[in-house]
Amino acid sequence: MTTTDTFAVEAEPYPFEFSPATCALLIIDMQRDFLEPGGFGEMLGNDVSLLRRTIEPNRKLLALWREKGWQVMHTREGHRPDLGCLPPAKKVRGRSPTTIGDPGPMGRILVRGEAGHDIIPELYPQSGEAVIDKPGKGAFFATDLHAILQNRGIMQLIVTGVTTEVCVNTTVREANDRGYNCLVLEDCVGSYIPEMHDAGLKMIKEQGGIFGWVSHSDKVLAALA
Repeated sequence: MTTTDTFAVEAEPYPFEFSPATCALLIIDMQRDFLEPGGFGEMLGNDVSLLRRTIEPNRKLLALWREKGWQVMHTREGHRPDLGCLPPAKKVRGRSPTTIGDPGPMGRILVRGEAGHDIIPELYPQSGEAVIDKPGKGAFFATDLHAILQNRGIMQLIVTGVTTEVCVNTTVREANDRGYNCLVLEDCVGSYIPEMHDAGLKMIKEQGGIFGWVSHSDKVLAALA
C-alpha cells in the first residue's frame, strides 16, 4: 500500500475514491470543552456522551493514518485572548449568563491557550500534524487551511469531529465551494442533538452528494484492508 494507490470506499450516494497522496484526515474541534464532563458543553446542559461516542472510532482511524504516514490535520474553535476576533453577534448568542471569553470550568471559554480550548488527550496532535485555530464555525474562514492544503497537493478530505450540523457541516460546505471532495464518517462525527446529526448527514449526501459523501469508519478500514 503506497500513497499512489487509489481506494474506493462504500459510501452514499456512491463510492468515494481517494488516493493517500492527495487526501488528508481532517478532525474537527475534538476539544475538551465540547467533549469532556464538566466542560462548557455540559455546563450548557448538553449530554456530552453523545459526542464522546465518536472518540474511539476517531482514535482507530487516526492510529491507522499515522501508521501509514498519511496527512492529518486538526481544528480548534476559539478566539484570541483579547477577543479581537470574536464578533459581538457570536458573543451574545443564546443569551446565556456565561458566554465566550468568560471564566468557565476549564479556563476562559473558547479562548486559545486555555485548557478547555485544547484537543482531548485521546486524539492529541503529534508533531508535524497541522493544527488550525479557527474563530468561526468553518475551518476555512480566517485561517490558512486552504493554503496548507494547496501547498500539500490535497484535494480530498476525510472529515470527522464535532458537531455534525455546525462546524462539520460548515467546513464541508466551505470545502465544496473551494473544489475539495469530502467524505464524512457518520460514526466519527456527533451532535448534542441526535436529530440534527441525522439531518446534517442527510444534507451533505442529498441530491447526488451536493456537498459530499457519507460513510462509516468501518468501511474506510475495510477498503484499506
